[in-house]
Amino acid sequence: MTQQLDLLKIAQEEQNGDLFKLLDGIYKRSKIQPRGISDAIIWEGGNPHGGVKPVAHAFTDMYALNGTLMALDVLGLPFLGVPMMAQFRHDTKLVSLDWFGKLDFTSLKWSTAGDFMVNDGGKKVVVNGKSANAPLRTAAGVYCNVRPYGTITSIRFMPGLPYSQDKKKFNVDPATGVIHSEMNTPGVRMCYAVRLFLKMVHETGQIGRVATKPTQAQEDAINAGVVRWMLKGTKFKLTRKYSVDAYEEHKEKVDAIVALLPKDFKDGMENWGGEISEHISDTNFGLLLHDMVKQVGCIVYATDLDGDRLTDLMADAPDFLRAWGQMILDKVKPGTDMNKLWADMGFTMKNGKDMTSVMYRMVGEPIYEQTLGSADAMLLRLLDGDETVGGTKAPYDPRIHFVLINEAYKAANPGNTLLAKWLDDQLAIFDKIYDAGRPRYIDGYKQLKAAIRPWGA
Repeated sequence: MTQQLDLLKIAQEEQNGDLFKLLDGIYKRSKIQPRGISDAIIWEGGNPHGGVKPVAHAFTDMYALNGTLMALDVLGLPFLGVPMMAQFRHDTKLVSLDWFGKLDFTSLKWSTAGDFMVNDGGKKVVVNGKSANAPLRTAAGVYCNVRPYGTITSIRFMPGLPYSQDKKKFNVDPATGVIHSEMNTPGVRMCYAVRLFLKMVHETGQIGRVATKPTQAQEDAINAGVVRWMLKGTKFKLTRKYSVDAYEEHKEKVDAIVALLPKDFKDGMENWGGEISEHISDTNFGLLLHDMVKQVGCIVYATDLDGDRLTDLMADAPDFLRAWGQMILDKVKPGTDMNKLWADMGFTMKNGKDMTSVMYRMVGEPIYEQTLGSADAMLLRLLDGDETVGGTKAPYDPRIHFVLINEAYKAANPGNTLLAKWLDDQLAIFDKIYDAGRPRYIDGYKQLKAAIRPWGA
């Protein structure tokens, strides 16, 4: 048996100790530095066997941290680790967000609950930056995230919150392209998000749905105008149009942003084509349900707020549809299993826990992102010595760590078929262990360590 991490000690140190000191004693400091930064603390580990390019991991909180360390230890893949634990980033005023955002590597970021409490001069306060999502996206130059799930792909422009409805306060800075409202929305990043949307519609042949609110929200009026500007000179067909051309209506503001784009920004787009429908964002909630049921392949482009709601619907609707289907089956043909029928009919969506989120940034490789909303409470149960609460709760399922690692390392190492097969084989071993009945967290770690031979060992 190879040396094991003391996962319980790591969890205990996070609650009542010096987690940074502990991790700094486990992992080696790397010489790799982010773009333009020379004093960053970056840890490294794993085996670079076969020239595998590492993935940068955010070391955050609770199971987002513990599950990451466990999975990396089991798999033995080369990695870079950035200290982003709540207490550390609070004490250092979020400096590690810049480190993470400027690393030139495919990255993997976990989100935990936003109300994490940390020690600040002897009193407990909500951590600076909360879940760190918004400041990280700004620091990393993120312009959108892409969430493919079943037949639906959601492209969510970010950052772009909240909506402005006050036209008097609304303008575009011609020097930066920043759209000024209650929040400064980067218009240049918006253009990159729209271009990626159109590129994906062109390459997949799927329907493109624009989900904005140009009649209500000023940012979305610009958004819709950018879409119309970008469609000019292409082979796309607008099968459903807003009654007003948002580019013509907001030409001066859109042109101010366009003027800041690289001169070759639309090169090649004259050959792009596909079917685009413009819908008020609210309408897409209903359309999405129809697209799910009919298994229509579509790509939805939405702004930050609506994109967040749409992905919630993508995650929640399949469970509801199956439950509704089971009620009907029980009424007309008792004994039929809706879950089996769901799979037999070709549906792949489950409950959203396996939905990937990929954030694209202006410079650098994408950031794979996932949220662990309930992981905080689950780790506290482990620390209390009864992670199943007398058998009423299931132990933590770390599968999502292995799934996201599988996808991120494949993306970081395109064309490496040996690595891709190895990653799939290890996920199959994981499923074999966990499908037999989910073990308790530490027991599961021991079983995975015994069953999986680390990369390059």
